[in-house]
Amino acid sequence: MEYAVGRTGRIIAARLFEGEDLYESVHEIAVAENIKSAAVFITGGFREANVIVGPKQEEPKVIGEFRGFAGPGEVLGVGTVYCGREEPKLHIHTAIGKADEVTVGCPRDGTKTFLILEVTIIEIDGLNAERKLDTKTGLNPLRFK
Repeated sequence: MEYAVGRTGRIIAARLFEGEDLYESVHEIAVAENIKSAAVFITGGFREANVIVGPKQEEPKVIGEFRGFAGPGEVLGVGTVYCGREEPKLHIHTAIGKADEVTVGCPRDGTKTFLILEVTIIEIDGLNAERKLDTKTGLNPLRFK
């Protein structure tokens, strides 16, 4: 294990509208506000999402198993923003539900809002962290400098 200690910085609250992309919106905020490290919380609805629900393959590199979610449906999620290759990158896991259908996993680009998605970004000051490619797994885990 490795870890670092930071402190709470600014808190940003945002509302996404129908059809807006979660990843694009959080990236836009992070760039505009120069956020390098943050915790992210979301609540609201997804119109659609392409979700990694676990690994389809672990060796020689991890390959995710994707499931499409066709909403509208309810969502709540917890994630982080850290820089990877100089730009802030969102990593979030969500629980998405519609009637008896529930999907838990990591939605990817193309995740669209249904009506309203509330996003809370809590900046973490004092961390020197980044996402860096691990050539063995093919993933970009969090690293502390």
